[in-house]
Amino acid sequence: MSIGYMVIVGIFSLVGWLVSNRLKSKFTHYSRKPITGNMSGAEVAQKMLSHFGIHDVKIVQGQGTLTDHYNPLSKTISLSPEVYQGRSIASAAVSAHECGHAVQHAQAYSMLKLRSTLVPVVNFSSKMQQYLFMGMMVGMGAMGMSSGIGQLLMLVLTVTFGMTALFSLVTLPVEFDASKRALLWLDESGVVQGEQYDGAKDALTWAAMTYIVAALSALVMFLYFFFRMMGND
Repeated sequence: MSIGYMVIVGIFSLVGWLVSNRLKSKFTHYSRKPITGNMSGAEVAQKMLSHFGIHDVKIVQGQGTLTDHYNPLSKTISLSPEVYQGRSIASAAVSAHECGHAVQHAQAYSMLKLRSTLVPVVNFSSKMQQYLFMGMMVGMGAMGMSSGIGQLLMLVLTVTFGMTALFSLVTLPVEFDASKRALLWLDESGVVQGEQYDGAKDALTWAAMTYIVAALSALVMFLYFFFRMMGND
């Protein structure tokens, strides 16, 4: 691929790495800060779900670090061991955030529904991109970018990156809203108070930064291929 592509990948890889490291640092810091009620992440999640009258969502312990997520298909909240068992600001913030997604699902939050609809499409697009890159290099090398095959490959590649960008952009309000719901409930329920609340907000803010970087990266990549396809490279 061109130097421009490599530069974009390099820049966002570096920014993504820096933000990810900062998030891990914040998580480690707030994992050492206990909350007043000494509740575990699993207990916080159960309490929040009960508050919203949600009784059909399972809370399970997953594997790895920062792998916490809500699966709307199985109605399962999977919490990493540190969050599931932890009794800290970090575990309370993360578990409440994932419960925020469960509340979105229960209340038919439109952006979550849209993101769920896009999941199979973006998964297919991501798998196709590596084959499209190979095909584009062969097509460009053999017949040039101006050939019919080269133009077709560039069009399809642009569309796949467009789907990835759309998914990343739709993900932003979903994640922001889940954090907003989590912080509001954590404050009103008294699970975290004062400096503990500020810590929970700080941790979730840095988690949101990872999604912002991903969305910007996906959008820039889409625009890069779009303008190349239009002949403005």
